[in-house]
Amino acid sequence: MRIAVAGATGNIGSLTVTALKRDGHEVVGLSRSLGADLITGDGLDQALAGVDALVDATNTTLTDRSEAVDYLGSITRNLLAAEERAGVRHHVLLSIVGIHRVEGNPHYAAKREQERLVAEGPVPWTIVPATQFHDFAAMVADWTEQDGVAPIAPLLVRPVAPADVADVLAEAAAGEPLGRHPDLAGPAPHDLVDMARRTHRARGREVTLVPTWSGLFGTEMAGNVLLPDEGARIAPTAFEDWLADQG
Repeated sequence: MRIAVAGATGNIGSLTVTALKRDGHEVVGLSRSLGADLITGDGLDQALAGVDALVDATNTTLTDRSEAVDYLGSITRNLLAAEERAGVRHHVLLSIVGIHRVEGNPHYAAKREQERLVAEGPVPWTIVPATQFHDFAAMVADWTEQDGVAPIAPLLVRPVAPADVADVLAEAAAGEPLGRHPDLAGPAPHDLVDMARRTHRARGREVTLVPTWSGLFGTEMAGNVLLPDEGARIAPTAFEDWLADQG
């Protein structure tokens, strides 16, 4: 199959490209650096010629709610319009577990807008909601660290390996549209503070972690909010397996 990947140069996008090529598919990367501007739509019609399916692994780091929603919403509208013109038969969106249970997070609001547009759009679709990635805890600590001290929320998560997510996205793109795919999660739940501590230790870093709900993430994300629903698909790679490669 000829399969396009939006956000092909990002973390999950690049892994998805690798997984698709491994499985024998022809891959078309969609990013500004590859000649397709997802924000303006320039180059999309040419890039999607002859494409059977598309994986959207785009993301945003914008922290303003309206800006984040506009950014991912614009990308999704452009992709869906170009896919309809090109006759693309399947749109696969990577989303996040728990976004419909958390109202205040700007990133989650933007992902909800993507999901809405895809579900109401003209292209048959599959949405794959995944839990946080194995490197998420250390990344959050890096965002907040000042002078060796990092406030971090004690979130309960069930982290998943990025490579496992890419494998599922590749599998979904090669299959028939499913609508909403079961939640995708790692083998076991973990506390974000402990994950960050263990990741820093494996990488030889010393950071003082301060558990708090007054930072980036509030109590609306406490408890089981970010955990997968029943019937979730459990990916094989444990956090401990990933951690062993961090030294």
